[in-house]
Amino acid sequence: MNQEFSGSGDPAKSLALLWRHRQDEQRPTRGPKPALTVDQIVTAALEIADAEGLSAMSMRRVADELGVGAMTLYRYFPGKGELLDVMLDTVYGELPRRVVPGDWRARLDEVARENRELYLRHPWLLQVATSRPPLGPNVLAKYEWELTAVDGIGLCDIEMDATVALVNGYVHGAVRTAVEARQVIQRSGMTDKEWWLAHVPHLDQIGDLEKFPLSARVGTAVGNEFDAPYDTEHAFEYGLERVLDGVSVLVANRRAP
Repeated sequence: MNQEFSGSGDPAKSLALLWRHRQDEQRPTRGPKPALTVDQIVTAALEIADAEGLSAMSMRRVADELGVGAMTLYRYFPGKGELLDVMLDTVYGELPRRVVPGDWRARLDEVARENRELYLRHPWLLQVATSRPPLGPNVLAKYEWELTAVDGIGLCDIEMDATVALVNGYVHGAVRTAVEARQVIQRSGMTDKEWWLAHVPHLDQIGDLEKFPLSARVGTAVGNEFDAPYDTEHAFEYGLERVLDGVSVLVANRRAP
């Protein structure tokens, strides 16, 4: 995947676009009355990125989709960096940020699942490094909601931030694997079960497997269980439980007398 970086645009211009509130603020200050709005441009960019990936999304391509010249877009956005920031903030606004019953573990579990759903809807998010996040309203609302999941459970502020980052980092890696698994099916035209069944008849002919008894035993068990060498749903559920188990130990230690 080609990597992009959030926060790479002009800070003042990105913030002005991210925090727009009135229609007047979405209009360029020079030239004739505009035919577009910031929201229309962002919507077109998101449609391209969702359908074809972030590498297909350029200022010229967005302009073509909107039926205008590329220079028209530069009256609204200085460049792709600022547009990408607003795209990120916009999709983060899709998070329902549900309030779930239960303790911190249930809340963190919900944080993980909502982020996973968002990545699966917009897999191009995996192509964006967000160590310098766009400081828009939806980005900040997301962070606030995630911190609420671990507020008041005995962690210090640094630990709260690190715990949220741990869960989000796990989800990012797990979803990347799931998206890649989905893409290989699309590109090969073969399901994981079909791939597995095509290999099974030939495994007994590979004498070297006798040198790897654990691999043969465990790999066969996995293949029989999932009809595939790997199951992304099982892996996500198992991994998330282990991550939360680790946080449980930290919380218990902080509460211990």
